[in-house]
Amino acid sequence: MSKLGLIAGNGRFPFLLLDAARAHNLTVVVAAIKEETDPEINDRAAADPDIHVHWLSLGELSRLIETFQAEGVARAVMAGQVKHKQIFSSIRPDWRLAKLLLNLRTRSTDMLLGAVAKVLNDEGIELISSTQYLEPLLAKPGVLTARPPDEEESEDITYGRTVAQAIAAYDLGQTVVIAAQACVAVEAMEGTDATIARAGELFRTLDIGGEINPDPTSPAPSNPAPTTLRRSLTVVKVAKPNQDMRFDVPVIGVATISTMQAAGATCLAIQAGKTLLFDPTAIIAAADQAGITIVAN
Repeated sequence: MSKLGLIAGNGRFPFLLLDAARAHNLTVVVAAIKEETDPEINDRAAADPDIHVHWLSLGELSRLIETFQAEGVARAVMAGQVKHKQIFSSIRPDWRLAKLLLNLRTRSTDMLLGAVAKVLNDEGIELISSTQYLEPLLAKPGVLTARPPDEEESEDITYGRTVAQAIAAYDLGQTVVIAAQACVAVEAMEGTDATIARAGELFRTLDIGGEINPDPTSPAPSNPAPTTLRRSLTVVKVAKPNQDMRFDVPVIGVATISTMQAAGATCLAIQAGKTLLFDPTAIIAAADQAGITIVAN
């Protein structure tokens, strides 16, 4: 039976890929990251003898390689987020990772993960596309929800894509939040959901009745004063111009819809063919119930 190495980050992505790989009758060797991976992965391994889990710290690049080589893994995939801010944490890199970090021109996501991929390849472990077994979950072109974007949301999408593609080219983030063709928030290290929540918090501090709202947690008045700024947000998420599908692929989950609803966002624009939808049926149902439109182009 063929083996696949799985470098598992946080969230549900590793579990989706695990299920897909097992459906292809692959033995899966999981490198579970102590700082990120859900311990539920142990339960999956206990129930399936063809899932082998090895726990290691984020800084243990040499041990990752040794584990895969000992298990006979020649192909591996990254699935699940590893928070970029972890490189500034107290995690101690081993000699191999320390050497890699010292030789980087920048510590952007692409630069860092690309260097890791090269080290793995040099050791006989090919890093493959994280979507290879999940093609059906890639967003199809078109309006995915019952409600299409209205005219103002469409204008925000057009503007937002221009801004998002520009920041993605610098590997700063992949998401922007727009209102009335103005940029409210730009993603950096915090991730998509945190960016959306930050935009919502900012909007709740705006002038909602002739004065600044001192309490961002209090609801807006039912009849706010007239304003030139529409009280809804459009979220635009894009792939990088030369997206490496082996890592950092844009993903959307049901939690994204919940975060949007809490923030007052009514529109989500994503990139078709390059954005993974975790449980598309549940995502679309949640968006329809919340009155949120999702469009993929």
